[in-house]
Amino acid sequence: MGRTVCEAVDFSPDLELVAVADPSAVGEEIAGRPVLEGVADLLEVGVDVVVDFTVADASRTNLPVLAAAGVHAVVGTSGLDDDDRASLDAAFSSSACLIVPNFAIGAVLMQRFAELAAPWFDTAEVIELHHDGKVDAPSGTALATAGRMAAASSDWAEDPTQHETVEGARGGAGPAGIRLHAVRMRGMVAHQEVLLGTAGQTLTIRHDLIDRDGFMPGVVVAALGVDGTGCTVGLDALLGA
Repeated sequence: MGRTVCEAVDFSPDLELVAVADPSAVGEEIAGRPVLEGVADLLEVGVDVVVDFTVADASRTNLPVLAAAGVHAVVGTSGLDDDDRASLDAAFSSSACLIVPNFAIGAVLMQRFAELAAPWFDTAEVIELHHDGKVDAPSGTALATAGRMAAASSDWAEDPTQHETVEGARGGAGPAGIRLHAVRMRGMVAHQEVLLGTAGQTLTIRHDLIDRDGFMPGVVVAALGVDGTGCTVGLDALLGA
């Protein structure tokens, strides 16, 4: 993912790829830039925004350093929890940290559309489908979608199921009891359907990500839009969603 991000930033006419850091690839070149070892090297070169696609432990170490230097951060790392976000919100007092659980613009809009539709339907289920390398279920996007729908309406019909012939066939109960179903399959990348139903009609909202290049427009939007101070989550505000 990191290489793809570097290429997307380098390709954008509104951004300049200044430096790249990856301790496992020092001395190589990515998008025509020599790979540096770590965040201290990035600060020495001089950067306005750092895009962080590492792992949670590395982010917990690197992000406070960026905050102290007054550098903006766009974070695509998963595994940061509410405590991390609160700590980062306090640390980024002179720059901003934008944590983005999903950079796919279509996925962000899908959540907003589902939120808008929720008050007009009384049953709903979310089906997310991912590659077989994804180890957590359901996805964070599916949980966030159900959470937004639950916040938009409290008038959901009860699940009529009284007996599951196969345990788990009805999926897991998410916010407001909205059922969440996770599929893990080779050949998939990242896909989600929101199914809503009421008397006489159904509505299906679906998003398909078929290549990681689909994340890159969101990365560019985030890098261009990160501003202010503190820590925020998601592309929603930058998209008006």
